[in-house]
Amino acid sequence: MNTKQYFSMALKSIAMATSITAASLSFASTLTVSSPQDPGSWDPIDTFLINWASVSTNIYDGLTYRGPDLKLQPGLATSWQQLDNGTRIRFNLRQGVTFHNGEKFDASSVKFTFDRLMGDEGKKGPQRSNYAAIESVEVIDSNTVDFHLKAADPVLLTKLAGYGAMIVPPKYIQEKGEDFFNTHPVGTGPFKFVSYEPKVDIKLEAYDKHWGGAPKLSNLNYRFISEPSTAVAELQSGRVDLVIPPTIPIGMISTIEESPELDVVTTVSPSVYALRFNTKNGITKDERVRKALIYGVDRQAIIDSILGGQASAISSFQSPISFGNDPKMSPLPYDPAKAMQLLKAAGIKPGTKVQIDIRGNDSTFNEVTQAIASYLQIIGLNATIKPYETSVLINDIVPAGKTGEMFQQGWGGWTLDYDNTAYFMYHTGEKWNPYDSDPELDKLLESQRSLTDTKKREEILKSIANYTADRALEMPLYNLNAIFAVSKKVKGFVPVPDSRMRLNNVTVE
Repeated sequence: MNTKQYFSMALKSIAMATSITAASLSFASTLTVSSPQDPGSWDPIDTFLINWASVSTNIYDGLTYRGPDLKLQPGLATSWQQLDNGTRIRFNLRQGVTFHNGEKFDASSVKFTFDRLMGDEGKKGPQRSNYAAIESVEVIDSNTVDFHLKAADPVLLTKLAGYGAMIVPPKYIQEKGEDFFNTHPVGTGPFKFVSYEPKVDIKLEAYDKHWGGAPKLSNLNYRFISEPSTAVAELQSGRVDLVIPPTIPIGMISTIEESPELDVVTTVSPSVYALRFNTKNGITKDERVRKALIYGVDRQAIIDSILGGQASAISSFQSPISFGNDPKMSPLPYDPAKAMQLLKAAGIKPGTKVQIDIRGNDSTFNEVTQAIASYLQIIGLNATIKPYETSVLINDIVPAGKTGEMFQQGWGGWTLDYDNTAYFMYHTGEKWNPYDSDPELDKLLESQRSLTDTKKREEILKSIANYTADRALEMPLYNLNAIFAVSKKVKGFVPVPDSRMRLNNVTVE
């Protein structure tokens, strides 16, 4: 080969390499998502937060999976059979799956995950009672497991699609330890962990060996931006591609829609909001006072004026798409005269103070609460609003029973089943029920959990909704749509009702 031929071949090689590199770069893309909250731990058993699931649905897989269409489908289990009158479920596991660290997924991974969840480690988190029906997990062979249940749980297959049921790697956790796993998560999902800076961001990259195929994105970054105006400003500047619920204030929707480069996408949501009552201490210990507070607030006016029609009134603490919702129930009407009559009967003097505890970074709910305080002033009460950092309110104040007379409660209701809300809110001893203990209500809650008769179970759930409304355990406010703000550069994004977004089919131009 002469010198001329050599340089000619070399130039062709360089050109080919450049072409390949350019092609690779053209397919490489990064999606940056603004999330309003850092959960603080990425361990599935440590949390109940929607914003945890928004990230972790991309890191982990469950035995089952529920997509944007809300239909249950195979995940790490390819099929399952319900046996022994619903007290045993056999799962056939997907083969050839690996965790992000190279560890093999098999039946032992499933057993480890649920032994851990139902054991001492699970006791530390809020998820264990959600899976209380599980007595044990038996390995039949490397690709088959049996779940033995204390009693049938008609919602268990849905619960296995999220949160505490996400499958975790046994060897990795045993070698690295629980604390390390909290901040360095490993799963089998379409994206794998890269880095995490608390209160700042978590960065993920595509896991090309995912059993469902490699993601279209190369990188997926979540920035924790608690201030809504900042999140929107970052979206407008192009430094963020997607802002997820519940960040977008209603008042900013028109501003976002005016931009030719941005879209606002909404969908029906299971998320509901309420002001729950301290039923143990203070004036709200009296049921008459609780009902007076509800009568005294024009919730429909708040929906129309503040929420811009992006919400609907609720009569119990669940959305219309929740199994167990009773469409025959109606919210208590706005009746300030009735409210003042009840307050007088309860011996409440004009000017009595009522404290409302809220999440300080929720600007929309802050505005709602300001309106509620004004309504309460009309019926003679002096309502004060006490904002907290979100993590402080939900981890320290509410569970410890340190709230004022009323406190903010938002709930995703992600299973679309009222049990998942009602049991946590009303059963004695639960984290979200720091004040109330009602044996009759406990009995109702427990009675429906093992029923396989769908119709009978639905009737009991409806009776629970009516019972809690009669006792006025909270002021039901509204069911809010899931509101997303997204750059038009983002293609393939599908809004999901429960904010559990799997973003493997999204691209960014």
